[in-house]
Order: sequence, then structure tokens, then C-alpha cells
Amino acid sequence: MARTQRKSNLRFSHLHLENWRNFIGVDVELQERAFLIGPNASGKSNFLDVFRFLNDLVSVGGGFQEAVTKRGEVSRIRSLSARRYPEVAIRVRLEGQDDDPEWQYELRFVQDNRQRPLIKRERVVHGDQVLLDRPDDLDRQDQLRLTQTHLEQVNVNREYRNIVDFFRSVRYLHIVPQLVREPDRSVGKTDDPFGGDFLEQIARTPDNIQRARLKRIREALEVAVPQLQDLELRRDDRGTPHLRGRYEHWRLHGAWQTEESFSDGTLRLLGLLWAVLDGSGPLLLEEPELSLHPSVIRYITRYILADSA
Repeated sequence: MARTQRKSNLRFSHLHLENWRNFIGVDVELQERAFLIGPNASGKSNFLDVFRFLNDLVSVGGGFQEAVTKRGEVSRIRSLSARRYPEVAIRVRLEGQDDDPEWQYELRFVQDNRQRPLIKRERVVHGDQVLLDRPDDLDRQDQLRLTQTHLEQVNVNREYRNIVDFFRSVRYLHIVPQLVREPDRSVGKTDDPFGGDFLEQIARTPDNIQRARLKRIREALEVAVPQLQDLELRRDDRGTPHLRGRYEHWRLHGAWQTEESFSDGTLRLLGLLWAVLDGSGPLLLEEPELSLHPSVIRYITRYILADSA
């Protein structure tokens, strides 16, 4: 499932793909919320990975070469059905608010005879104005320039930095409960989409915002975990953050438990609700229903609609 939060001044409105993963061709209009449904190995994760790829292009420590390297190499990204036309192509349209003209970004790439990713075309259009169209004369004189996008280069991307900021705001979440319980497995990672630093992300949030969000999450969790009375973040003697929940039971004041005792479903739901409340860009949720009771799954869309209003 993918959703563009309303706080952003841009949203993905159209996606065109050629030879991306298991897709020979994709040409689809996108609404503010999109739900991907299909059997295993049908390409749902590959579809979401397009947006993660765009994020990798502009992320700190990322860029075109790194984005491809994370996925193996061009030959592993390119569809196995691609024979006569070996280029991988991504083209997105971004819709703004009010009278802001539409943005378009296009990237086509191959690999050279040294298996090095090479840009065949990079294009940025704002309304009817072409702001970038590569390769240009300088690229033809120095082909090494085609190993980097202009999007990732701060010294040349000023005219279309709106796109850069928007791609940078893309977030992906697929919480692995065991990583939340044992964060030492993900030491050194920041904004880990699998939850390795999930508790640190909460701890880095200003106290007043943190408390307000945890209160909203606790209220939303009443359907799934009706015994949960309070939810807070505390640091232990070593400074390690922990989520604490107070559960109602036969004792007068209930009992406090940390994330180590939370069920997989509770941790995944906590991560999902926090992600919905955090950030202002496109949010990619993969299999958000995992570990959740069927009676809770039907409320997920309601949570998202309510918290993004």
C-alpha cells in the first residue's frame, strides 16, 4: 500500500516504467492512496521499490550508482524479458497544489561493457518548460558525467530542488518486531525501515509531539488492544529508550510492560500508526496486515484516513 500524505505540496500522479524488474511496461495513474493486491511474486514489492529507488537517488550517501548497487546491478534490475530494448526507464508525474504546474521526471539507464550503470536520458519538465534534458554537449564530451544524475548534485539541481525534496521525503516501512525488541542488531542504522531504530526515532521526537502522538496511538489501539490504558517512552539506566504500556487486569493499578513483552501484531501496529503520524511525504507500507487479527485489519484504512485528514 502506498499513500501520499496531504502535508506535502506534491504527490505522485502518474508512473511509467519500462523493463523494471518483472514489469515489461507499466503506465498507471496514481491517486492519493493506492492499494496493491495480488498473489505472492506478482510484483507488489517491485512496484514499491521504484519509489524507494527515487528516494535513494537523492538521499544522503546515496545517488545513482549507490541506488543501482543496492539492487545488485543493472542486469538484476532490468526485466528478464528485455531483449531488443535494454534500457530501464522510470518516468513520474508530480501534481502540485492550486495553480502550481505539473512536474515530470524521467530517467533512462543501461550498463556499459564494464557493467557500470550509465544514464541514457535524464529529463525534468515543469509545466511546459524543459529544465533539464540530458545528455547534453558536456555529457557527450565526458561520458563519465553520465554515471551521475543531475538530481543528486546540489550545485546543479537548484531549479528543480522541489523534486529532490519530494523524493527525499519518501518513506518505506516494513516493521520486523524482533528488530524492535533487539535494536543491537541494527546498531549504526538511522531511519531503518525494518524498525531497528524505531524506538530511537520516537525518542528523537520533541517531548510534546511525542506525548501527543503516543496518546493518539493509544486511543487508536483500543480496538486491537482494549486492555492498554497508557503508553509512554522511558529510557533505562543505560539511556536506552523503551516503550512502556500499562495494561488493565485484576490488580488495581494494572501492570507495565515494555516492547519486549508486546506481541508482534502490537509492535507492527504501533510502527504503522507512528509512521502515519510522522513525516509529510509518500508513505509505503508493505503487508501492513501481517501478524494482525482479522478483526483489526479492517480498521487499518480507517486509521490512515483519520490521521491524514
